[in-house]
Amino acid sequence: MSVDKDNEASPDQVSLPERPRRSGSILLILLVAFGLVAVAIALMTIGRNQAQPYILGLLSLLATVGLFNLFAFAAGIVRFADKAVDDPVMGAIADHAFDGLAVTDARGHVVYANAAYLSMTGAAGPQEARPVERVFIGNPDVSEAVFRLLKAAREGKRQQEEVRITAAEGGQGRWLRMRVRPLGQTKRYARYAVWSIADITRDRERQEDVFQELQHAIEYLDHAPCGFFSVNPEGSLVYVNATLANWLDYDLAEIGSGGLKLVDVVSGDGASLLTSIVAVPGEVRTEVFDIDLKMRGGKTMPARLYHKLAFGADGKPGASRTLVISRARDERSDPERAAEVRFMRFFDHTPMAIATVDRGGAVVRANARYAKLAQSVSGDVAAAKSIFRTVSQRDRHLLIAAINQASEGQADIPPVEVMLEGAKERFGQFFVTAVDEDERETEAAIVYLLETTERRALENQINQSQKMEMVGQLAGGIAHDFNNVLSAIMMANDFLLNAHKPTDPSFQDIMQIKQNATRAATLVRQLLAFSRRQTLRPQVLDLGDALSDLTMLLRRLIGEKVKLDLAHGRDLWPVKVDVSQFEQVIVNLAVNARDAMPDGGKLSVRTANVSAEEAAQGGYKGMPVADYVKIEISDTGTGIPAEIREKIFEPFFSTKEVGKGTGLGLSTVYGIIKQTGGFIYVDSELGKGTSFQIFLPRHHVVPEVQAEPQAVNGAAKEAAPAAEAPKPRADLTGQGTILLVEDEEGLRALNARGLRSRGYSVIEASNGIEAMEALEECNGELDLVVSDVVMPEMDGPTLLKVMREKNPDIKIIFVSGYAEDAFEKSLPENQQFAFLPKPFTLSQLVAAVKETMAPQ
Repeated sequence: MSVDKDNEASPDQVSLPERPRRSGSILLILLVAFGLVAVAIALMTIGRNQAQPYILGLLSLLATVGLFNLFAFAAGIVRFADKAVDDPVMGAIADHAFDGLAVTDARGHVVYANAAYLSMTGAAGPQEARPVERVFIGNPDVSEAVFRLLKAAREGKRQQEEVRITAAEGGQGRWLRMRVRPLGQTKRYARYAVWSIADITRDRERQEDVFQELQHAIEYLDHAPCGFFSVNPEGSLVYVNATLANWLDYDLAEIGSGGLKLVDVVSGDGASLLTSIVAVPGEVRTEVFDIDLKMRGGKTMPARLYHKLAFGADGKPGASRTLVISRARDERSDPERAAEVRFMRFFDHTPMAIATVDRGGAVVRANARYAKLAQSVSGDVAAAKSIFRTVSQRDRHLLIAAINQASEGQADIPPVEVMLEGAKERFGQFFVTAVDEDERETEAAIVYLLETTERRALENQINQSQKMEMVGQLAGGIAHDFNNVLSAIMMANDFLLNAHKPTDPSFQDIMQIKQNATRAATLVRQLLAFSRRQTLRPQVLDLGDALSDLTMLLRRLIGEKVKLDLAHGRDLWPVKVDVSQFEQVIVNLAVNARDAMPDGGKLSVRTANVSAEEAAQGGYKGMPVADYVKIEISDTGTGIPAEIREKIFEPFFSTKEVGKGTGLGLSTVYGIIKQTGGFIYVDSELGKGTSFQIFLPRHHVVPEVQAEPQAVNGAAKEAAPAAEAPKPRADLTGQGTILLVEDEEGLRALNARGLRSRGYSVIEASNGIEAMEALEECNGELDLVVSDVVMPEMDGPTLLKVMREKNPDIKIIFVSGYAEDAFEKSLPENQQFAFLPKPFTLSQLVAAVKETMAPQ
């Protein structure tokens, strides 16, 4: 079908449908009224009796006319006139509208069509008006759109479609905008649909012209001899022209899809310069930056950026407009420009923040590192423009004084170490240098800023480690002296116990001495644990099993108010630790957690394997990358304040009340873990709880080669487990000659007395030289040597070497207040000896002597 090109139909082509018009006149109403009055007056003159038939006839006529009008109104033949319907202005608007208008009923029949609709659809008159779906039957370009419009019309919805009508051969196609909507919201009008058709061909042509012009502009911009990009406030590149993409070796398809950010194409901290522009509401700022851009492969390209940024009325920045000029060619063509480029690259890529400031501390110029550091410290771009705002209020006066000295031309200004502004504790060192006198009107000083937070943390860590080491050495020395004293007390106490019966009145006092001496020995062992000088007996074990064995003990320790939650990781790796010392670690931490939860809470003990990769990602300071087994003990208690968190592992440091703790619990834990080769870290938050994380190195089990059973009389002899007999009471008496070497005279006398009381012959010596003399006097006929380790003139290890040279089979027991491995390294390899740690009781000494003298 053909569609007329004109929107308005001519009167010669289309005859508009005539609307039925209702005519009425007030004059006619007045004539009828006067006629009725005249008839009434005439009837009154002829007399009542004579007028009665006429009156009845007139009333009957009027009643008949009124009755017929009522029936006509009920049937719709007669209606009251609607002033709005008969409004000629409203009707003219619809009839002569530029857009084609048509109204269809529920069956799709056209009940009204204006002249424009008839012209567009090729209808000769209102009788030939067809609905839209019939007009465009068979046109594949329009059928889908018409179907959607019909569906919307049936559902009483609004719908709009724009379609292109293909013209006949040689003709020009047309664009139509078709709309449909219900006639009204009431039930009566909702059955009708209003269709409109508008010719938008000229609008489309104008849009295509604008699009073509835009395409040309983009093409010109893409192939311009300079680069161009735009970045949004979130830091993503929203546009990059082809020239800049080619310089950076990027594909244009990758840019604009949201996958490339400003930091991806700007080298170093240059992106901080572009985000350091101070916001001024409603203004447009243009800044010039000389920075390096980063290519896809990692190479850099020097460039000058003209960065234009507009701010809204609220001060928020919009998308930037940035012109990029490559300065790579300047290095080859112009020596002066090349020197400038090299200087700017040095200035921006130095690891030290540099800025020039005026007398008031305002930043005049700065490099990229300063822009990044200032923004990270202050968090506000405007605040970063004042160098004083980067320094904590506590130390700000120091930097002000240094800049004042520089503004007066003073040289050799000492560096200023200050705390930086911000929520986190950060430190920086400022180096202030005066500028030339000619430049002091705009710039008062050059300031170099170097952040020293990590350096100070490392220094504190080293100082703390050295302090702990010194305290450990002191604790170890004290423990050694205490052990000698306690050994004498415990030995003398054993003699008193042997001399008094339980019924003796003094027996309870002697037992009280024994108990307090044992308690003192426990404290000394804790000191040795902290100083890592105790003797460990490590063995391979499964932490899951070890913790499960401690469950009942832990429940009794923490009480009913605290809930214990144990969760073991699967297939835990084996570790090699001293079982008793490991149990002490867990018990100490559990007791501390209980004390931190006076009103109850939850104590969680969790274990897991930590691979070397996980350990590397964890970022634990000082812990080498390796496989570990992790034990995490956390509570929901009061937490540890940050100011004392670094002191909790120091000996005798306690937050408990006087008399409620020795201050050695956590120091013992620290020493045991360190001596085992593990690491311990603490994480705590006030009011939420504390978590201790222990990392023990994984023990790689070496499979043992099992020896084949020896054949006896040609058959393998199998050892059958014998039933264990009840252990008899140990016989601690014996015979033999023992050389006792001890520099403490009182302790030596008590030990010698105790050994003689058990049947042994004892030769006493105060040091190694006397011991060698005694060995020569007895011609080497000794069964055992019991020697202290630390002695004047000749210590225990040296004595062992000399004695073994003369008698390789001589047996020796070392006694010491230090750990066994403290002197074991100074002995020759493959030397056999027994060890008895101080303090010890008489029964422990005699048992060690008898066990060592027993034939092997």
